Amino acid sequence: MNEQQKLNYDRIAEAIAYIRNNFKEQPNLDEVASKVHLSSFHFQRLFNEWAGTTPKKFLQYISLEYAKKLLKEQQATLFDAAIETGLSGTGRLHDLFINVEGMTPAEYKNGGKNLFINYSFAESPFGSLMVASTQKGICHMAFIAEEASALSDLKTKFPNATFQQKLDLMQQHALFIFQNDWSKLAEIKLHLKGTSFQLKVWETLLKIPMGGLTTYGGIAEQIGNKNASRAVGTAIGNNPVAFLIPCHRVIQSTGGIGGYMWGETRKTAIIGWEGAKIDSVKIE
Repeated sequence: MNEQQKLNYDRIAEAIAYIRNNFKEQPNLDEVASKVHLSSFHFQRLFNEWAGTTPKKFLQYISLEYAKKLLKEQQATLFDAAIETGLSGTGRLHDLFINVEGMTPAEYKNGGKNLFINYSFAESPFGSLMVASTQKGICHMAFIAEEASALSDLKTKFPNATFQQKLDLMQQHALFIFQNDWSKLAEIKLHLKGTSFQLKVWETLLKIPMGGLTTYGGIAEQIGNKNASRAVGTAIGNNPVAFLIPCHRVIQSTGGIGGYMWGETRKTAIIGWEGAKIDSVKIE
């Protein structure tokens, strides 16, 4: 990400944070633009380039009313974006998208010994990313602020693995999703390090369709333990793969946006971006 791209992202992130914190006042275009020190014209154009929709529509998508509406309609929501791009006749996203293949107990215990991990850095609509993969699948994806510290964090998770900076085909297929290219969904695999409970929670997250939201309690009920909301929240907080395992689609039962490992502003942005994509497909 060059300096101008970073500046643009920071401005959009600041605008989203402002909209999120002031949605009850329904701030207009001029007001939000002034907060990020841009003309209304320039801000509208930049926002459209980044989010694919207008600031006014984006405000609607991230309001609490939108979140509540999605919650009520979730049972009827399908993965419209995938269907519209040639995946007609398929089931939910996880049926085609990701096979969760947990590491063996030995791999978990020995910190990734004998694992060869490729990693690379990329850009997304929501900022810089680090993505890493084994021969079996994506083992790590995270939004990052700085490459060196991101690599250090990854090595802490797999202290005995062998690392190589290399963009492989596995990673490319995963990154295509940010370009609205859903044709590689069936080729994305995950290779996850976690307890059986964590894997169960993460697999359940994959059942939430794009544009849909659920609650921590909703996930707990789906895994057959309605009293496990707190444990579910902890498992979600340990999600090792940003975006592909959509923990951003889990919000509070009150309709509040809730926490997010990579920042509440980014979570709000992703929810709005997905809502915009679904809405654009329905309009077409």
